[in-house]
Amino acid sequence: MAKVLMVVAQKNFRDEELLIPQEMLKTEGHDVKVASLARAKAFGMLGASVMPDMAVHEANPDFFDAIIIVGGSGSPALAESEDVLGLIQNANARNKIISAICLGPMALARAGVLAGKKATIFKTEDSLKVLKQGGAKYSGEDVTVDGRVVTACGPEAANEFARALIEKLK
Repeated sequence: MAKVLMVVAQKNFRDEELLIPQEMLKTEGHDVKVASLARAKAFGMLGASVMPDMAVHEANPDFFDAIIIVGGSGSPALAESEDVLGLIQNANARNKIISAICLGPMALARAGVLAGKKATIFKTEDSLKVLKQGGAKYSGEDVTVDGRVVTACGPEAANEFARALIEKLK
């Protein structure tokens, strides 16, 4: 089965956007690891906490079949991290599945992987601006799949997002 890396903000990731896809992927037999900017415990907006398996700078894109950037109010910090942007770019160069939910697609846009692609995002003035700057075509859908890129708009799309990823990993 596939090896999947979920990247969460150290603080204020969106709980369902980590936990629902993580559980659904594991149920399908996929190996799911979690990374954050540091190895310290990461905290969700609704009270969940997770001890990352690794820091982002330790993640080797060769080891993973898919990268997921988890959203939440803390996720714009991921879009500012050179380690996160480098991981996304390296995984993309290796033809891995690249995905993000909620505000996570901001990191994909800043990493340059959404240029010319359809994508969705949790709609704010800033998030739409970053998508546009990254060359993405905003779809407005709950979940958008364009080639190897899967994006979703927020926590209400977590189940559909996970199903789209499971389909891509087949």
